[in-house]
Amino acid sequence: MSATRTAVTAATGPLVGAGLVAAVLASVATMLVAAAGRAAGISLDIGGAPIPVLGFAVLTSFFSLVGLALAVVLSRTARHPRRTFVRTTVVLTVLSLVPDVIADATADTKALLMLTHLVVAAIVIPAVARRLGA
Repeated sequence: MSATRTAVTAATGPLVGAGLVAAVLASVATMLVAAAGRAAGISLDIGGAPIPVLGFAVLTSFFSLVGLALAVVLSRTARHPRRTFVRTTVVLTVLSLVPDVIADATADTKALLMLTHLVVAAIVIPAVARRLGA
């Protein structure tokens, strides 16, 4: 293994580890939020089609990994990776609420969907940002 590759691995290892743990925690959290909402009587239907509780975890995992990939790229290329990551992911979180607002769903379903996005952001963004250079 070359010295450059070793240095990159040493620098990104803690970042990737923290990101993976955060992705798992966020996935479990969104399933719990969705299940609690359903138990409270909130429909998980959009356009008449139900969203399975496991679907929340799958999408959370996927987009958390996309965010982690963004963090790895920024850690290598951005002048201020932490600030750039936080700003970018906050904007992306706000944009992720737009489909929920316009979805063919009840108001409480929309609110529940938006809550899951905010839960993910609250778990993943700080966990990853802490591992990025200022």
